[in-house]
Amino acid sequence: MLQEKQLIECVPNFSEGRDMTVIKQITDAIESVDGIRLLDVDPGEATNRTVVTFVGEPAAVCEAAFRGAQKAGEVIDMRRHHGAHPRMGATDVLPLIPVSGITLDECAALARQLAERIAREAGIPCYCYEAAAYTPERKNLAVCRAGEYEALHEKLTTPGRQPDFMPRLENVERTGCTAVGARDFLIAVNFNLNTTSTRRANAIAFDVREKGRPMREGGTLTGAIILDDDGKPMMKPGTLKCTKAIGWYIDEYGIAQVSMNMTNLSVTPLHVAFEEVCRCAQLRGIRVTGTEIVGLLPKKALIDAGKYFLEKQQRSLGIPEEDIVKMAVRSMGLDDLKPFNPREKVIEYLLEDAENSSTRQLANLSTKDFALETSRESPAPGGGTIAAYMGALGAALGTMVANLSAHKRGWDDRWAEFSQWAAMGQDMIRQLLQLVEEDTTAFNRIMEALSMPKKTDEEKEIRQKAIQEATLHATEMPLRTMHAAMQTFVVCRAMANEGIPASISDAGVGALAARAAVLGAALNVRINAAQLEDRAMAAKFINEAKDIAKRAENAEREVMAIVESKL
Repeated sequence: MLQEKQLIECVPNFSEGRDMTVIKQITDAIESVDGIRLLDVDPGEATNRTVVTFVGEPAAVCEAAFRGAQKAGEVIDMRRHHGAHPRMGATDVLPLIPVSGITLDECAALARQLAERIAREAGIPCYCYEAAAYTPERKNLAVCRAGEYEALHEKLTTPGRQPDFMPRLENVERTGCTAVGARDFLIAVNFNLNTTSTRRANAIAFDVREKGRPMREGGTLTGAIILDDDGKPMMKPGTLKCTKAIGWYIDEYGIAQVSMNMTNLSVTPLHVAFEEVCRCAQLRGIRVTGTEIVGLLPKKALIDAGKYFLEKQQRSLGIPEEDIVKMAVRSMGLDDLKPFNPREKVIEYLLEDAENSSTRQLANLSTKDFALETSRESPAPGGGTIAAYMGALGAALGTMVANLSAHKRGWDDRWAEFSQWAAMGQDMIRQLLQLVEEDTTAFNRIMEALSMPKKTDEEKEIRQKAIQEATLHATEMPLRTMHAAMQTFVVCRAMANEGIPASISDAGVGALAARAAVLGAALNVRINAAQLEDRAMAAKFINEAKDIAKRAENAEREVMAIVESKL
């Protein structure tokens, strides 16, 4: 099994959101590192702050983070900085976030090394926060940033408040301090309010944020704050765990917002926060008009939100992913202040688009272009690819019947039943569309192996081994297609039996497409297995393909019998 590639995300916040020439110098420094993919640059005029997002392998990300922080210390003068967002340095925060193949603890160790290097080589004092913190209290960014830039002298000279890494202090008034840390995905989100009152926005923020608000005598807003035995205010917790929030007014939009950081989406998902802020705002006579996402967010946040709002409407969840995302965008007003393009804001989509930019993805072609691409004299895409696509079409037809049934008038009490079938169908579609790409890739691997040099005995041996490995892979691909396409019969049979009568023929065509997919893929198993030197393995593949093909023919006859009986 191949080891999962290590990827981490870095989301530095720089204290400049207005001068694009300054921001460009910083991002150029980041992009100067090979292997870095810059995903997003999100400047804010009112906050005078830019959120930058980039990803790559750990060593490259750490190098790019250092270069970005170093450049920010050169081109941003904190003595002249003013903005609506709390800040204490030219590079205010610098978190490392695990994406794949690496743990949060490993990112924390990298963050500490990075903080030490920034202090030593760039001369910028650094705190370590969140998972990289050396002390429990410094896990909280607010503790590290207390007093902001204006408390810089006190921070540097007061024991217990000093940064974890202290350099020579020649340029510290210019650069300020930086908090370097490691954390899980964090969503920075602003909820737009139909008010200009910062006081009202703050009240809503205190209602919901985990920290809550100070308790007061008599439970009134004007009563004296109740102190604990240590003389600290006693807090009444808010309603949303793992959230931090404040209220502010944004001149750029002419509205107040509840600005929130969400630190654990598995505890408090985005849609839950949206609904709760709406509820608390309404209690104070205020409406949430929309939502603003700062930087990027994980796809799951939108998918979970879209499904939540679909369920509230008793609508099928088995619709294309793009439609679920649209439901989330509409329901939470993500395009209230400016257009919201998920392809530019969702980290998985950005990574996917970057990966696909250098190759032509078959599944993204129009039906016309797909047919024309197949017709060309190149041998790929060929029968195996078309078989996988036929399977996807069969699954799509069964899913369509399920979605139509879920929304049929008079069948409202069965929407969840058909929604489950539709969701199962969408999973099949995704799997088979992936096999559309993988089958062509497998064939291209054989072509690459055949083109390897064969002048010496050693080259011939290496080439033959590569051919056999590629042929084995090319034999396994259509077998995977057969297994995946067989699942299509399950949905088509259920829809032939239970689905909306007007679409009974669609369930039948779906079954016919699934049969074509299985039998077509079986032909590709046989032709590729014939080239395997391991004849026992070849026989195993061929026998398995024959067995699945026989089951597919029986399944197709069963579905068609149901269809014929109802026509």
